[in-house]
Amino acid sequence: MFSLFNSFRLVALLEGISYILLLFIAVPIKYFANDPQYVKLLGMPHGILFLAYIVLAIVLASEMGWTKKTLFIVLLASIIPFGTFYVEYKYLKPKRNS
Repeated sequence: MFSLFNSFRLVALLEGISYILLLFIAVPIKYFANDPQYVKLLGMPHGILFLAYIVLAIVLASEMGWTKKTLFIVLLASIIPFGTFYVEYKYLKPKRNS
């Protein structure tokens, strides 16, 4: 069973991938090939993942002990391409004891 933390990591990954596909593949195809099919196909799943990311980030903030600044950065990352991957690296990556 997934914990809230692992669920957020999965949603962050999927949201980031869906955003990249939408911005760099579907939207150019829509405007250069005049084919909106891919935007329609990817738009709804991305929207659902975006909302899940926002809700889970807010819920997880208190559990992780994030400051308001950290929460703001995590939320801002959802609208910046590759931002969720930065959040994974900076705030969600398991710390190794070496």
